Amino acid sequence: MFKVIQAADTKFFLTVFSNYKHTYLSKFARIISFTGDGWFYLLLVPLVINMKPGQASYTLELAVVGFTLERVIYFALKHSLRRRRPPKFLSGVESLVTPSDEFSLPSGHTSAAFFFVTFLTIVLSPLFLTLYLWACLVGMSRVILGVHFPTDIMAGAVIGTSIALAIL
Repeated sequence: MFKVIQAADTKFFLTVFSNYKHTYLSKFARIISFTGDGWFYLLLVPLVINMKPGQASYTLELAVVGFTLERVIYFALKHSLRRRRPPKFLSGVESLVTPSDEFSLPSGHTSAAFFFVTFLTIVLSPLFLTLYLWACLVGMSRVILGVHFPTDIMAGAVIGTSIALAIL
């Protein structure tokens, strides 16, 4: 069963990566991926202070606990599963960006993005549901840039969303 999943994952990755690596979409993917690097999540602080002034301290503490839990689980999974990134797994593939480490499962960018959006949607307002599009784009950008397989993205989305739901 794992071989079937890996074959489908590889086929989808190669289709996306080979069709978009030298297009405007790859340039857009770099920008979107950059927004998932971590600095963007600092926007949570003024949002919470302005939208929940009486509960800002508690809400921000909860966000820190959630992000910490997300990072610990992401790191533990990544370094225990040790799935090689596409360029290390597939000959002839070179990623368009330099990843921060050598392993790909799960996608940390995607996990953090989905945690962030789920947290905002539940704690602040359902209006933040629209940011799920951004979180999906962060995940897809990682495939387009050649640093993740599609299942890495799916795992990251499940992890980030699940952690936000669990702490709330």
